[in-house]
Amino acid sequence: MPWTSADVPEQSGRVFVITGANSGLGLESTRMIAKAGASVVMACRNAKKAEEAVGFVKSTVPTAALEVMVLDLSSLASVEAFAKELAERHSAIDVLVNNAGVMALPYSKTADGFEMQLGTNHLGHFALTSRLMPLLERSHAPRVVTVGSQVHRLGTINFDDLMGETSYSSWLAYCHAKLANLLFTFELERRLRARGKKSIAVAAHPGYASTNLLSVGSAPEGPSLTAMVTQLGNMLLAQSAEMGALPQVYAAVHPEVKGGQYIGPDGLLEMSGFPRVVDSSAKAKDEAVAAKLWEVSETLTRVRLE
Repeated sequence: MPWTSADVPEQSGRVFVITGANSGLGLESTRMIAKAGASVVMACRNAKKAEEAVGFVKSTVPTAALEVMVLDLSSLASVEAFAKELAERHSAIDVLVNNAGVMALPYSKTADGFEMQLGTNHLGHFALTSRLMPLLERSHAPRVVTVGSQVHRLGTINFDDLMGETSYSSWLAYCHAKLANLLFTFELERRLRARGKKSIAVAAHPGYASTNLLSVGSAPEGPSLTAMVTQLGNMLLAQSAEMGALPQVYAAVHPEVKGGQYIGPDGLLEMSGFPRVVDSSAKAKDEAVAAKLWEVSETLTRVRLE
């Protein structure tokens, strides 16, 4: 039997933090998880859009327990401030869903001087996860779910040009960042096991889902031709955002999920379908590269796993 949103188990009393919860996969994940009774902290860059998203969720789930907090993953100062405020509001959290991301941006840098896609998609979540680990470890069965993509298979980690200053392609930079997300997840799981922690690290990918990630990410000042073409592709080929969100929700709540697993759609080429355990590329499993990326990430973010 396929696993659907109707199969999300009861989550009352649990606290989820979902980054990028105001649209796309993050919004659908928020709706499903809130419907199951959990309290959801919607960690979003734009507070106004987040409040609009709250209205959307409550229109279908009137009892939803939602909390908006501002988080800009492209700023390490914002990540630190968010973590401190969250610790003041909650003594523990049960699940962190690293969902937010930007895609195919023209070359730009974060507030800390990192290439924007690697800085936001990987380094921002790396710092956030490390800072929230004490709150997670106070939970009974904590999880960190990081959202990857099938395009990780096209990515590489070039430590000699990690920030793309010598050579930059907007799409390849996205692929590199998504590979970093998986390397991070699997390395995090190894480190958690080595330290005897309760938390587990899991990855998920949506297949080809209709979201506004590219239209927002690639054209922050307005729609681009690439974004419009992608929107057309979304309408004609992509599965819904709700279906795309199922793998990460499954990774976050299914009782049989194990640390180090990768969840994706069960359809042809994992483009669409219902969630199941899938496999990543060999590059994503390279322990030497993962360990080096972890060390470099600690140096760049000045944050260590507590």
